Amino acid sequence: MPSIVKDFESRAEAFIGTGRLLHTGAPVLVALSGGADSVALLALLTRLGYDCRAAHCNFHLRGEESMRDMRHCQAVCEALDVDLYVRDFDVAARRASNPGESVEMACRELRYAWFADLLDREGAQAVAVGHHREDRAETFMLNLMRGAGIAGLTSMRARNGSVVRPLLIFSREEIEQYIATLGLDYVTDSSNASDAHRRNRLRNNIFPALEDAFPGATDSLLRSMGHLESARAIFMEAIEGKRQKYFSGNSICLADLARTESVASTVLYEFLRPLRFTYTQILDMLASCDASGATFRSTDGAVVAELSRGILELVDSSRLNLDQRDSYPVNLLHDIIEPVHISVSRHAIGEFQPEGLGPDVAYLDAAALLGDARWELRHYRRGDRIVPFGAHKSKLVSDLFAGAHYSASQKRSAWILTRNGEIMWLPGLRNSAHFALGPDSRHYIRLQLLEIPN
Repeated sequence: MPSIVKDFESRAEAFIGTGRLLHTGAPVLVALSGGADSVALLALLTRLGYDCRAAHCNFHLRGEESMRDMRHCQAVCEALDVDLYVRDFDVAARRASNPGESVEMACRELRYAWFADLLDREGAQAVAVGHHREDRAETFMLNLMRGAGIAGLTSMRARNGSVVRPLLIFSREEIEQYIATLGLDYVTDSSNASDAHRRNRLRNNIFPALEDAFPGATDSLLRSMGHLESARAIFMEAIEGKRQKYFSGNSICLADLARTESVASTVLYEFLRPLRFTYTQILDMLASCDASGATFRSTDGAVVAELSRGILELVDSSRLNLDQRDSYPVNLLHDIIEPVHISVSRHAIGEFQPEGLGPDVAYLDAAALLGDARWELRHYRRGDRIVPFGAHKSKLVSDLFAGAHYSASQKRSAWILTRNGEIMWLPGLRNSAHFALGPDSRHYIRLQLLEIPN
């Protein structure tokens, strides 16, 4: 094996493992455009032993070139022996039904909606995309020019929900060397040469000028982003503490927040930014915090914030941050990413071997998935009971919490997996006796808690 290939794949394997981006127990959906990055990603993951399924979006925006890209993706998948799914999209129709939406945003919305459907259909664990280090630097600069805060400046991470970026540590040059050594070809989007788009202007003009004036500028920028990401973790922890202080259900004690916090606008913006309220709206809310009757609507119209006697109530809260929800529907056909990270895989019973990982892992007879079962992750409710594995009688979950010396904070943040309301697993604490493996089991579902709740 050429040293370029060996080094590239060793670094990628270490990056994937350290970040727990992927596992081999479920398929991976790979977004394939036909460009160098996505071709390299598909080849890499296939060579590392992952069960890959490729997905190509044809937006028909570049005439014959769009068809050329699709044909190239078909050829690549045939060479790598990977199944390819192709979807044709009508971008004009999408924009007609969503006035004001840009072409780029329309394509993104169409693409990721389809990916979400494929994740369920294929039982895939994640969508892998081919973003690399220069993409990351460009995104940082674009968000900086928009006046983004710390969350926006660190938005391109190795994992964002169900999207993973295994190539984020590699440069464009390294990626092209890797696929050239493998003898693979790629196509180039002719629109990349145009400066009509802001990202292209950055890529074609700004970054080369920066590197010319300040050699190593991109490397320095990426190091700064790493420092920001560390700071972001501390920042978000502080915001979460303030969320617990000022939130009560779907209401915010706005008057108290305005009087107490020296940077009230920043705190409130972090509360409401995921719900698509603007910074200007945040300032207006704080300016009228002692008034009543003021109403604010999020930019997508999904949330209405009503102000009454210093209390800001969020109504029609379909976009509320998941942390504010008591329960969250989950799908055991693929990995659970939010509100806590749990890997999910299905196996034949002949593969079963006890692993000694305790309650961080649960095994369920796959029969639990039959029928129209409703699966949820939710927080503890007074009176909750579970039949522990190996027992015949139920126990109070509160007693199990006490026995494990859970703090009040741990009790509040603990998640409970239920099936049609019945407790199936206390992740990290206790397995249930329901749907335990037995002599009649043919297949089983393996669940592993990867992110320990605080």
